Amino acid sequence: MKVILVKDVPSLGTMGNIVKVKDGYARNYLIPRSFAILASEGNRKELEHRKRVIDARKEKILKETRDLAQKIEKIRVTIQKQTGEEDRIFGSVTSAEIAAFFELKGIDVSKKDIVFKDEIKKLGIYTAEIKLHQDVTAVIKVKVEAAAKEKE
Repeated sequence: MKVILVKDVPSLGTMGNIVKVKDGYARNYLIPRSFAILASEGNRKELEHRKRVIDARKEKILKETRDLAQKIEKIRVTIQKQTGEEDRIFGSVTSAEIAAFFELKGIDVSKKDIVFKDEIKKLGIYTAEIKLHQDVTAVIKVKVEAAAKEKE
């Protein structure tokens, strides 16, 4: 019996594949669990239509994400921290601080998606990556400056 896989099935195939399986396997396992549908002409056309809609949606999301990455890369990130001797900062710059900076700019970035190349423990300019999508990563420069010292 030929069936069209609706979901990925390990060791059988991926969504959209037309595979030939034994009748019992299709009737008793694949079809009742909604892993597959019969490979009729109508089902093939419906699946192709669904694939086109999903692909169009994925392309739209990817384009929006790339535009967001370009917008993020243009923003200059500046973080002010209290410093000690030899331009060492107290603590370190965290991904939460970078996420808060972007939130003030009106851009929603998850702190989990921010990855530093080096640990930021001194004043200077550092590089960080923001993973916006599995295919899109924005690279930003983070400038760490000394905060104005309070007078007693």
